[in-house]
Amino acid sequence: MTDRNDNATSAADETLATEAGIRAEEARDRRFVTALARGLAILRCFKRSERWLANSEIASRTGLPRPTVSRLTYTLTRLGYLEHSQKLEKYALGASVLALGHAFLAGEDVRTVARPLMQALAEEVQASVILGALDQTQMVVLEVCHGSNAFHIRREIGERLPHGTTALGRAYLAGLDGARYEQALAALEQRVPKAQRASLRSGVDQARADHAEHGFVFSLGDWMPELYAVGVPLPIQGGERLLALSVNGPVYSMTRERLVGEVGPALLRARDAILQRVG
Repeated sequence: MTDRNDNATSAADETLATEAGIRAEEARDRRFVTALARGLAILRCFKRSERWLANSEIASRTGLPRPTVSRLTYTLTRLGYLEHSQKLEKYALGASVLALGHAFLAGEDVRTVARPLMQALAEEVQASVILGALDQTQMVVLEVCHGSNAFHIRREIGERLPHGTTALGRAYLAGLDGARYEQALAALEQRVPKAQRASLRSGVDQARADHAEHGFVFSLGDWMPELYAVGVPLPIQGGERLLALSVNGPVYSMTRERLVGEVGPALLRARDAILQRVG
C-alpha cells in the first residue's frame, strides 16, 4: 500500500523546510539562526524514493538561491552530511545523517518499551500499529509493527506522514490544548492550499470531538480511501512530550463499528500499558 499524497516539499510551503518559512521565522524570532536552518532545509528535501539531487533541484525544492545552495552543499559534504558524485554532479545524504538518526533512536527509550506492546496489539487486531512524533507539520514514524500477513502498511521508521488526515496526526493534535493546539493547527493550515483549509479544520475539529467522546480519533479513508484507522495521544515525560499511536487496517476489515467496539478500546489499553512503564 502506498501513499498517493507523497511528502514532496514545494518551494511554496510556508514551513522551515523552505526559504519563505525560514525568513518568516527569522523576522519573528531574533534568536533564530538562519544559516543553520538553511543547511537543515537542504537535508530535509531528500526523499526516500531518490538518492541523488543536483544543486538546481535542491534550490527548486527549498526556494534557496542557487549560490547559497552551492556553498551549503559544499560545507555539508565537507562535514559528512552529504556525499558528492563528480560523475553525476549531484549530492546524496551522507553517513553522518545516519549517525544522527542512530543516536536519536538509541536514546528513544519509549520505543523499547512500546514495541512488544505494539506487536501484541497488532497481532490481536490483525493490523499495523504505528508510533509517531511531530516533525514540524508532519508526523515521523518512530516504530511500526505488523500483525497480519495479508496487510502491511508500507511505512518505515523515519518516514513522514501527513498530519491533518492521518489518525496518527489527528491523535497528536487531540492531545494538545490551548495555545499549543492553535499554533500547531495554524502551522498545518499554512502548508495546505487555502481552498482545502476549511476541510482540514473540519476534520481536525471532528477528531477532537471524537477524542472527547471515545478517547481516540478516526481517519476513515481521509488519508487513503482503502485505509481506516484509529489513533490516541501518548503523553510522556510527565506530559512534557507528546507522541501518538495509531492502528491502521484495510477498510474491508476495519469498519467503524469494529474500530469503536474493539480496536479503539484495545489501542487505549495498549497506550495505558505503555504509560505505566514509561511514565
